[in-house]
Amino acid sequence: MADEYSFASKSSLKLKGVDMPIKKKKKRKDKDREREKVEKAFSESSAEAEALAAMACGSDEDPMYKGKTPSEVAYLKKKRQREMDSIRKRANMNHKEKVEKFNSYLNKLTEHYDIPKVSWTK
Repeated sequence: MADEYSFASKSSLKLKGVDMPIKKKKKRKDKDREREKVEKAFSESSAEAEALAAMACGSDEDPMYKGKTPSEVAYLKKKRQREMDSIRKRANMNHKEKVEKFNSYLNKLTEHYDIPKVSWTK
């Protein structure tokens, strides 16, 4: 029975048009390189913060607004502003405040949704 499958390939599947990934060798870490990376990441994060602030304002040179009508641009700006407001509102509350708000909401609900006690004797 083993002879029936002797013609089968035992290697991994090779697809046409797809290059096999080359395994990269690990490089040794250098402290100076790590410092440079941290400084570069810090400068990029500040640049990203500036970009987010500019996006919140919604400048007209944004590629998202290219080819849009003025009403579409106004709609997108207003939508972005609402999203930023909701994000700020959610980020403003900590977990304890969220739990307190949820508990007060549950206390205000009627007991209509509670499961009634079912008993044949009483």
